[in-house]
Amino acid sequence: MRTGGPQQAFRVPDPPFVAREVGRFTEPWAMTFLPDGRLLVTEKTGHLRLFDVAARATGEIRGVPAVAYGGQGGLGDVVLHPQFASNHLIYLSYVEAGANDTRGAVVVRARLDLDSSGNGGSLAGLQVVWRQAPKVTGYGHYSHRIAFGRDGKLWITSGDRQKFDPAQDLQQNLGKVLRLNADGSVPSDNPFAAQGGIAAQVWSLGHRNLLGIAFDAGGTLWTHEMGPAGGDELNRIERGSNYGWPIVSNGDHYDGTPIPDHSTRPEFNAPEAWWTPVIAPSGFIIYSGNLFPYFRGEGFIGGLASQALVRVRFASGGAQEIRRHAMGARIREVEQGPDGAIWLLEDGANARLLKLTPR
Repeated sequence: MRTGGPQQAFRVPDPPFVAREVGRFTEPWAMTFLPDGRLLVTEKTGHLRLFDVAARATGEIRGVPAVAYGGQGGLGDVVLHPQFASNHLIYLSYVEAGANDTRGAVVVRARLDLDSSGNGGSLAGLQVVWRQAPKVTGYGHYSHRIAFGRDGKLWITSGDRQKFDPAQDLQQNLGKVLRLNADGSVPSDNPFAAQGGIAAQVWSLGHRNLLGIAFDAGGTLWTHEMGPAGGDELNRIERGSNYGWPIVSNGDHYDGTPIPDHSTRPEFNAPEAWWTPVIAPSGFIIYSGNLFPYFRGEGFIGGLASQALVRVRFASGGAQEIRRHAMGARIREVEQGPDGAIWLLEDGANARLLKLTPR
């Protein structure tokens, strides 16, 4: 389905935006705007920053749980509850350590209490709403992106943790897209709810490492995930569907061992768009603002290896890349600001926070 208005009604400047540095962070991973225009920014080492855009001042939110930092692990996503204005709840994902050198992703919610000084705040009433199960060894493919649908359900991406086969096992929640109620309980209309246990959490399976999740204007859920050596994917997420990992992929194993393509196994849901060479996607929005009217309904994906902002157009139920904007740095996160500006976080130490506005 096409989302947003007709694209051909506007002449898009090239390049279409001006990028302005607004701040710097240490290994940032995600961000979200508060109603007052300030930003919450997560740093992998375990810091939740409060950033005043106007003053360019950075404060600290206290009470963040201890994180298992290392590899791809640490503090991850941050989103607001849909009724944040009245309940002040935020959701965080992070990696926690387990027994015998294992670790796994966790999603918690807590009340955000901001200091009267405006320089920081704290978390209260911390509650775990979801955990990856089982915890396994290794330091990669946690995914742990979070989103709320317009029905108020909580959606979580859970990577395969580089263990491959669990992505096909409904008794493990690795390699899945999960759908929960806001308190972490399981909706009775989930596709595998009748099986109970972990399977009841699952909305779709057969995923690898999903680092972007967004709803379009029609309520369709889209995710992107990193492929192996080739085959990064953009998927339309459908109820109870199996996306095939690790049985099929449009990429191959890192050692060169072939993996059958999606076209060889039509029972698996194939990606709507895919990339070889990889773009290493991270961060994702489907634009809905007014500042760039010619972008409305289009997707923007941050590229790590590609060091780009990848622009995607949705049409007839599918998707395709239509432009790649070179950014000269690894892009970790993409967010839409309250005024419709597009905000980016670079990856790594001393990473820039960039605000993109029309040229």
